[in-house]
Amino acid sequence: MPDFSYTAIDPKGREKTGRIAADSNDAARAKLTERNFYIVRMETAQDTEVKPARSLFGPKKLASKELTLFTRQLSSLVQVSPLEEALRTIGGQNEKAHVRDRISSVHGGVIEGQRLAEAMRREPASFPSLYRAMIAAGESSGTLPDITERLANLLERQAEMRGKLISALAYPIILALVAILVVALLMIAVVPKVVEQFDDVNQQLPLVTRLVIGISDFLANWWWALVASIAVFILLAWRALKEPHIRYRFDAFLLRLPFFGRLLRDLNAARLARTLSTMVASRLPILEGLRLTTNTISNTVLRKASEDMVETIRGGGSLSKALKNTGVFPPMLVYLTASGEASGQLDDMLARAADYLEREFDNFTSTALSLLEPLIIVLLGGVVAVVILAILLPILQLQNLAGL
Repeated sequence: MPDFSYTAIDPKGREKTGRIAADSNDAARAKLTERNFYIVRMETAQDTEVKPARSLFGPKKLASKELTLFTRQLSSLVQVSPLEEALRTIGGQNEKAHVRDRISSVHGGVIEGQRLAEAMRREPASFPSLYRAMIAAGESSGTLPDITERLANLLERQAEMRGKLISALAYPIILALVAILVVALLMIAVVPKVVEQFDDVNQQLPLVTRLVIGISDFLANWWWALVASIAVFILLAWRALKEPHIRYRFDAFLLRLPFFGRLLRDLNAARLARTLSTMVASRLPILEGLRLTTNTISNTVLRKASEDMVETIRGGGSLSKALKNTGVFPPMLVYLTASGEASGQLDDMLARAADYLEREFDNFTSTALSLLEPLIIVLLGGVVAVVILAILLPILQLQNLAGL
């Protein structure tokens, strides 16, 4: 549906400018006439989305946490107050200037007579297309309070899953970085000082000692080359992943990895099921929900599978059949989706599938990370043990020679 920009005079004689979505110019004029607006100018909008304001440090948009809080506040306030007043209250009480600006922009659109979903199109970076579609569905059906409540629950659940993933990965990542730092300090600072004592020894040093000394010399003299090589490799890999066919193969490789591939698949499947459950419960067409959800998937293999699902459903197939045909989604999701379609409780069964996949994700990550942490410790201990052995063996060799 195209957008039309307009300039009009409201019933109180004030000039109003804004945008309105309609099937045609005449339909847009009819909508404004119903509001008793006198139309001064009406034309097709050239840009349907206003770009978000940017600052020196990045785009001024609502972060995920801020959007979740806004949605929860909106779901609470629209239950007891008009939408315009709810937006004004939320914007006025927020302490962050950029949040007030984004909400004020939406509030201004509502005052001009736009629907909430239309007003949110002014801030596309803060309010994604999937979010706006659900708001539009709520406005069309007159169930905006219920829709905002479901949206708030959805965003809070997604934030909870992100928090679990970050907290699960934080400790092993920090532990691995500390292990690398300790080994680097040993090889660059400690080992060279110790091996100086063996310079005057006329005996051949043990193989382990020679290997450790060689690695230490390389790191001490060529650490900058190693860092530069890693930086160049990362840059080349980043550029290569911009190519669609390379990115697709890489994403397919990630899905085939043991442990990590299953983790990635279940995480995306849970998000898909949770989002579709919310959209079906909101009476949004499943085809539109899938199309919008596809844009949120970062893995190109899973995104391609979602696009294939859209085509299958458009051709008359069911959601469960489309899921099964992709061959990449968990069988439990396919089974529960088929059960939901057969019983007429698709939204409930999709929610159950999301709950199951999220529990599996929690159990899998806790088990995998409980094994990863001691593995890192054992590897660090093994490296330190080799360094100590490389230092002690020449000393013991000298003592044996002295005893002779």
